[in-house]
Amino acid sequence: MNSRTRVNRLIIFAFMLLVGIALYYGIRTRSITGIILSLTSLGAGIHFLTILAQAKREMEQEQEETA
Repeated sequence: MNSRTRVNRLIIFAFMLLVGIALYYGIRTRSITGIILSLTSLGAGIHFLTILAQAKREMEQEQEETA
C-alpha cells in the first residue's frame, strides 16, 4: 500500500471519528440540532465514500478497455 492510500484512509478515519464524537456529544447534551448535523455529516461522508468507490471502479474499467 503506497503512502497516498494510507494518508487518504487516515483522513477518512479521522473524519468519521470526529463525526462520531460530535454525535456522542449531541446525544449526551440532548441537542437535536447537534444530532441532526452529526447525522448529516455522517451521511455526507458515507455518500462521498460511495462516489469515490464508484469513480475508482469506472477508472479501472476504462483502463482495461484502453489496454
